[in-house]
Amino acid sequence: MEAGKIKLIALDMDGTLLKQDHSVSEENRKAIKKAQQKGVTVMVSTGRPLVYCKEIVESLELASYLITVNGSEIWDADLNLIERTMIDISHIEQMYELAQKHDTHFWSSTVGGVWNKKTEFPKALDEHEWLKFGFDIEDDAIRESIREELSLNKELELSNSSETNIEVNAAGINKAAAIRKVCDRLGFTMDEVMAVGDSLNDLAMINEAGIGVAMGNAQAAVKKAADWVTESNEEDGVAKAIQKFVL
Repeated sequence: MEAGKIKLIALDMDGTLLKQDHSVSEENRKAIKKAQQKGVTVMVSTGRPLVYCKEIVESLELASYLITVNGSEIWDADLNLIERTMIDISHIEQMYELAQKHDTHFWSSTVGGVWNKKTEFPKALDEHEWLKFGFDIEDDAIRESIREELSLNKELELSNSSETNIEVNAAGINKAAAIRKVCDRLGFTMDEVMAVGDSLNDLAMINEAGIGVAMGNAQAAVKKAADWVTESNEEDGVAKAIQKFVL
């Protein structure tokens, strides 16, 4: 790896940048700051909606783009919306019915907020703009049954953010696709990107980045795809990756 090749660092949040208690370690903060001082752009690329990541991102003082909801939304440094991609209401209906049929935990991100099994799901779906639907299912057989049924729908993109869940976006929406759009705006190539993550919703960006880094706590498929495996999110894995490939 040539010195100075990496111009953009894309970091997942949960299981990657964040520890189990949802905090950012001091070592990770220091490494991010040093990378920025070196002129490298650091951005967060998360499955979370803006409302659940804004405070953490602002605390890192990142003067860069932000990718939320697995790529359904792209924001600029001032949190102005650049792009947003919805899921068709018919697919939300299908997934809600599957959740009811199998009595699974579920959640769904809309432009206005997040709905789940504990909240009253909207009856008038057309009154909301739907970004993502997710299931969390402990039973392997039920989870695979739902995954297989949804995989037949070519208008959906399936991933996960843990080994027990399924996350669903509109087809073609993933973190890699969103990072490519950010690179186009910045004049970078994907070869100049280092992407760090732990779950299947990070797989596309890890595959396409010049350097794909899997966390020590990453799912097996993510580790297999990565160029390098760092330490876990409890052991400052992000800081160690930045130190190795950027600093």
